[in-house]
Amino acid sequence: MNPLNHVAIIMDGNGRWGLKNKNSRNAGHKAGLVTVEKIIKASIKRKIKFLTLYAFSTENWKRPKKEVNYLFTLLENFLTKKLNNLNNQNIKLNILGNKKFSKKLNNLLNKAEKITFNNKNLQVNLALNYGSKLELIDALKKLNKSKKKINEKNLSGYLQTKNIPDPELLIRTGNTKRLSNFLLWQLAYSEIFFIKKLWPDFSEEDFYKIIKQYKSVKRTFGNVI
Repeated sequence: MNPLNHVAIIMDGNGRWGLKNKNSRNAGHKAGLVTVEKIIKASIKRKIKFLTLYAFSTENWKRPKKEVNYLFTLLENFLTKKLNNLNNQNIKLNILGNKKFSKKLNNLLNKAEKITFNNKNLQVNLALNYGSKLELIDALKKLNKSKKKINEKNLSGYLQTKNIPDPELLIRTGNTKRLSNFLLWQLAYSEIFFIKKLWPDFSEEDFYKIIKQYKSVKRTFGNVI
């Protein structure tokens, strides 16, 4: 049975769900946050140690300003209301990406990382203003500057995920089959599950079903067994 320490999720379909059910993309983003809480709890139940959520990509700045502002306000409100609860559950919050947000949001993100730094139950990596291509370019620049030998191990040491094991499992909801510039290096040998359901409709039962399927996959990593 395959071990499972790290699950990465591309939470796709919030806007489409909102338009379909509430005639508002923002309503979908709000509903998606409820699913986030459910999957965090489900991850703890299954003793998963790392959960990486793709919340906002470097390309998402192209979206309407009103929607982008709503997303960040939603995140601000979530951190303000839920940070103590996350900390009490022994959850560590870690931010991937470049913190180029408002002063208020940056302060909240820094506070959340600081307060939860020593927590061990589950590490939630929130990918915000994150793009894998930019991460790789930045890592290569740092590696080149260090004068170290260019190889996989040394390059991995300059990635934002340097202290995090690569995901064994990637889930993407929303019936879209692409990686969208997410953890391109780290997902090299991840098992990938593309799900038709939109993110707000994704349930704990769906999550458990995928984990069960993952456990039964024969993983050879290029070898013949």
